[in-house]
Amino acid sequence: MRLLVLMLCLLSGSAIGQTPLNRGINVTGWFRFPVSRDPAVLANYIGDRALADLRTAGFDFVRLAVDPDLLDVRALLPAIRRIQRQGLTVVVSPHPRDWHLETTDPDRLLRFWNTLAPALRGLDPARTVPEVVNEPVFPNDPAGWGRLQHRVLAEIRASLPQSLVVLTGQDWGSVPGLLALTPEDDPHVVYSFHFYDPADLTSLAAYRSDVDRTALAALPFPAANDCDARMRAPADAPTRDLIRYYCASHWDRAHVTDAIDRAAGWAQAHHVRLLAGEFGATAQLNRSARLAWLKTARQGFEENGISWALWGYDDVMGLAVSRPVPLRPVLDAGVMAALGMATGM
Repeated sequence: MRLLVLMLCLLSGSAIGQTPLNRGINVTGWFRFPVSRDPAVLANYIGDRALADLRTAGFDFVRLAVDPDLLDVRALLPAIRRIQRQGLTVVVSPHPRDWHLETTDPDRLLRFWNTLAPALRGLDPARTVPEVVNEPVFPNDPAGWGRLQHRVLAEIRASLPQSLVVLTGQDWGSVPGLLALTPEDDPHVVYSFHFYDPADLTSLAAYRSDVDRTALAALPFPAANDCDARMRAPADAPTRDLIRYYCASHWDRAHVTDAIDRAAGWAQAHHVRLLAGEFGATAQLNRSARLAWLKTARQGFEENGISWALWGYDDVMGLAVSRPVPLRPVLDAGVMAALGMATGM
């Protein structure tokens, strides 16, 4: 099946033109949590040499996270051009913080694209990729999200009729959200999902406040049969229970790639192209497990012909480059090796 999926993805790629979108990196802090809104500081968040190193390392696109409430087209467009001058495609991804698209705020997303999509017309269309929105929630309502996404796509298409556009499913852009999505009748789209399974490992259960993350940082990957016995018992019951649950779930390569395979099967059934728009594991996790998980996920994507983007360049889940970015930061050699890439320098 994987060979067939890969062939379909290659055919889909030819249908949407030559937009390079294979191995990417999320730049998370430039326009999402800017260190300063001063134009001079914003313009120099990351230097040309640092961007060139990303291209040399083998990345061909940047997913640029943008807070729509802080949108400044005069600052954003020059930044996109700078990235593109290094031979990198840019996925422009709005990351709203306190919007409720299910109820009160759907028009805010439409207004965002009504402003930004016309502004993107002056950029290289082969290297400028709008993404509808990051991680829509719409709990138990894939049809509701599908209706809004269709409206947003139409808004983007009014200004960018031939551009590749990134679409996604609800439920935080998860694999289940993707599987519940009805594809659009549009050949110039790619479908995204985000992948952090299992979150107890990759984020050290960041969604919980009652566990000992220092203890969780010792979790192994893959989880062998003696996983529970090898773990030092933490003092508190919630953490002990979570460790037992993780170990009993036998998270290994097959378990991780099962979800990826399901996404690939959906793509095959609908003859569409996929992007794992985010994946990563916190640097607080023990290095052996972290690098093994990153390599396993990346290989699972590539074996299914799925493009991918690490979260992120300037985030602890990925390369953890400090903010603002140094002139020419040294990229983590272990993480880069897990991605199947060089350091770029």
